[in-house]
Amino acid sequence: MMLKQLIKTGMILGVAMSISACGSGAEKEEAPVQPEETAVAETAEPAAAETPAASDRLLYLGHASLRITTGDGKVLYVDPYAGNAYDAAADLILVTHDHYDHNNTDLVANRNPDCQIITAQDALAGGVHQSFDLGYAKVEAVEAGNNPNHSTAECVGYIITLSDGISIYVSGDTSRTEQMASLAEKQIDYAFFCCDGQYNMGPAEAAECADLVGAKHSIPYHVIVQDGVYFDRSRAEQFAASNRLILEEGEEIELAKS
Repeated sequence: MMLKQLIKTGMILGVAMSISACGSGAEKEEAPVQPEETAVAETAEPAAAETPAASDRLLYLGHASLRITTGDGKVLYVDPYAGNAYDAAADLILVTHDHYDHNNTDLVANRNPDCQIITAQDALAGGVHQSFDLGYAKVEAVEAGNNPNHSTAECVGYIITLSDGISIYVSGDTSRTEQMASLAEKQIDYAFFCCDGQYNMGPAEAAECADLVGAKHSIPYHVIVQDGVYFDRSRAEQFAASNRLILEEGEEIELAKS
């Protein structure tokens, strides 16, 4: 009797424990959801502002005198004579021929140690028109002259091509030359044509030459031969070339590829 009672009691306890386990809330808990990591975008540093490159500039000093300042600070003078803006230290002085109104190099007293002077004699060494590669510019001597005022054996014009590709042609003292027609293929940006009509070609012939050369800008200069007067607007306006650009004495422009 006692054994039966123990077995019965054990069975009841087992059932009770089973029921208790099933209803005790001991269900397996789900692992807590971990929050997704938020990607932190790297903050880009603001781009440093680029310093705009300096431009090439050309100052018309009057008569046949020019000053060219490149974007990297090189200074070139052509046929120093007129004007008084010769203070900037020169890196190059170009002289088309030996007449007093083109070769007053003493005006350019401020010169960098490696300043070069290229005269017509240098440009015609060996009787051949020379070219000079200076790094910041290339200079090509071209034909210039007329009889009886300017011998082609003693006079030149120049094509100056700056390191950024901008090109400037200065005719020097001349009339029409055979070479001018071939200059069109060079696609010159700025071209200066003498127009005084006494020792050189006049405005009409100069305009014809300008149309041959076909520069993007054709500029009359050397328009008067009177001492003390270095520019005559009325005579410059007689130069009727295509793409004409008139510069007043002392006017400076920014050079650009067209």
